[in-house]
Amino acid sequence: MFKLKKQSKKSKARLGVLKTARGEVSTPFFMPIATKAAIKSLEAKDVKDLGAEIILSNTYHNLLKPGTEIIKKFGGLHKFMNNDLPILTDSGGYQVFSLAKFRKIKGNNIEFQSHIDGSRHILSPKKVIDIQVTLGSDIMMVLDECVGLPTTKDKALEALERTSQWAKIAIDYKNKLNTKSAKIKKQLIFGIIQGADYKDLRIRSAQELVAMNFDGYAVGGLAVGESSKTMYKVLDYTVPELPENKARYLMGVGYPDNIIEAVKRGIDMFDCVIPTREARHGRLYIWKGKPDVTKKNFYTTINITNAKFAKDTKSINNTNLKSYSKAYLHHLFKTQEPLALRLATLNNLKFYLDMMRDIRRTIKNNKL
Repeated sequence: MFKLKKQSKKSKARLGVLKTARGEVSTPFFMPIATKAAIKSLEAKDVKDLGAEIILSNTYHNLLKPGTEIIKKFGGLHKFMNNDLPILTDSGGYQVFSLAKFRKIKGNNIEFQSHIDGSRHILSPKKVIDIQVTLGSDIMMVLDECVGLPTTKDKALEALERTSQWAKIAIDYKNKLNTKSAKIKKQLIFGIIQGADYKDLRIRSAQELVAMNFDGYAVGGLAVGESSKTMYKVLDYTVPELPENKARYLMGVGYPDNIIEAVKRGIDMFDCVIPTREARHGRLYIWKGKPDVTKKNFYTTINITNAKFAKDTKSINNTNLKSYSKAYLHHLFKTQEPLALRLATLNNLKFYLDMMRDIRRTIKNNKL
């Protein structure tokens, strides 16, 4: 499933290839977010043209709307959203954390009310796998319990034990399904490491999941309130517990600096709403000169809605949006034209995907 191609001589950064049912993906990579079966303001073709090789969608949100019956009618999420890129689907575990007031955990079931219409639903380790089978996910994530930081060790331990228990149920169930369907067998399944910022718990979680032999491993429960320093420390003692021949995924992270530091620690996969969410608020990511992630300050951010851009004749960027001026994009935001969101999102995802390309280049040259 994963082939390690090169280990940097300068850090733990590495180049690899992750094989999915819909093609190979070069690592390290960033997944644009299509939470509700859509990358906000863009088509799947748009992100493919920008260089994306894989995208992320969400089990919980697709369950609520449009619902699995509709997606099943189309033959899966790919056909429903007219996308031929591989899709990783998050399990809904993060929503268990972020929408805590809407749910109750009873045994191996999560009972929750829809934040949309108040309807009641149940998620369980097996049901989450069934939903992702219906979605046709190329990479499915197991159901886990995420806790915010800071937290007590007792709460972190409780979430860890529940996560491991659910992971075992999920992979055993997936292995049974594999014997009945070649198509399901091609769907990869990843375990999610929890344990908050407690070293012994993180190591225990990693070891328990590695013993279950997942196709890849995610580090969850970070970017949930902790400092970057704490995040890096957790990665420093967690990543060495993971096998070299499996992909490593840091969930929900993040800012360019966080991504680069995580890559240096051996992480291969990333996703985050930052480039698309901040685009909708007019915050653009801009290279400082030629792309080079080895420079300390290789990028800057601007708020295109600031008055100083009203008469700025310079291009939005020097690549995919060089035909549009900053003044024009400023105007689009001020007049609330939908095109503003599209152009800003194209800029930010282009920046992130180019950044990942440059990260791979610098690892190849032993400069990262």
